[in-house]
Amino acid sequence: MSKIRNLTRQEPPALSHQQKSKAPSGLVQVKRISHATFETPDLERQIEYQVNVLGLSVAERERNRAVMKTAAGQLAVVLERGAAARCTGLAFQVDPAADIGELQKKLADGGLRAERRNNTVPGIGETLFFQDPNGTDIALFGQDHLLDEDRTPKGFTPLKLGHLAFKAPDLYQMVNFYAEVLGFRVSDWRKEIFVWMRCGPDHHTANFAKGNAVKMHHIAFELADRAEILRACDFLGRNKYQMIWGPGRHIIGDNIFTYHRDPDGHIIELYAEMARIDSEELGYFVPRPWRDDRPYKPTDWNADTLTNLWGPGPPPGFGD
Repeated sequence: MSKIRNLTRQEPPALSHQQKSKAPSGLVQVKRISHATFETPDLERQIEYQVNVLGLSVAERERNRAVMKTAAGQLAVVLERGAAARCTGLAFQVDPAADIGELQKKLADGGLRAERRNNTVPGIGETLFFQDPNGTDIALFGQDHLLDEDRTPKGFTPLKLGHLAFKAPDLYQMVNFYAEVLGFRVSDWRKEIFVWMRCGPDHHTANFAKGNAVKMHHIAFELADRAEILRACDFLGRNKYQMIWGPGRHIIGDNIFTYHRDPDGHIIELYAEMARIDSEELGYFVPRPWRDDRPYKPTDWNADTLTNLWGPGPPPGFGD
C-alpha cells in the first residue's frame, strides 16, 4: 500500500470541491455496492430476522453460512457463523467488461496484493479480494446475474443494499483509499469528523466517521418510497422492533430515514428518496424544492449543521 497516500489528521480534508465534481479516477472504477458480509454468533436467529422481519430471502444455505438476497434476486448480505457480531467484508461490482487479471495488475502496481477466487457466492464469477485500511475485506467482481425472484408476501421489501457507515481512527486514510483505489467521489464533509462518499449516482455508498476504534456504525437498505417507510415502521413495531431514531429527513443526503437494531445489535437504516447526482459533469445533486441551497452541490458542512430537516434529533449515544 506504499504508493497510496496516507494523509494525517493535520492535513486539510482530502479532495477539494473542484475535485469532487470531476469524473471518477482510481486504480479501479467501482460501479455499485453488491453485498456485505457479517459474522454472527447466532446464525439461525439472524436468518430468521432477515427473512421474516427485514424482508430478504435465502439464496444459499450451508451449515455455517447463509447468502441473502432481495426479493428481486439481487445479493444483499452474506451471514457467516462467528464468535462475535461484526461486519467483515464489502463487495462491489466493476464494469462487467473489465478484465479481472488487468484489475489485479493495477492493484499490484498501486501496492495492493489481491487474491483471485471463483464462485464465492451465487450469481457472481471470478472475484478479487484484498483489504481496506480498516481491515475490511473488499471483493471486486465484474460478471454477475440476478438470482431467482421471491414473490412470497412480506411485511416490507428492500429494493437493494444502499450503503454502510464505519467508524475509523484515520478518516483521511479511508477517504483517500476509497477514492484512489476504488474511484469513489466525496459527496459531503461534516467538518473533519464525517464524510459521505459515492461510487454511483446515489449520494453515498460508504460513510466514514471519526472514531477511536474501527467499527461498523450502520448498514442501510433502500425502500421504494416514504409510504413504504411508514409501512415498515408499523410492521417493525408490531414485531417488537422499536425505532431508535426516525422517521425523519436528513439534511445531508436528503433521504427519509428510520433506524432500528437487529438481534445482533447492529443499527439498520431503512431509507428512501436519497439525493442523486445523475450527471458527474454537472456536479450537483438533483434539485429538491425544500432545500435553501438549490442546486445542492458537494459541501463542507459546519459541525453544528442539524442532522435532519424534520423529525426528532438523534438519541444520546447514537454516534458512538
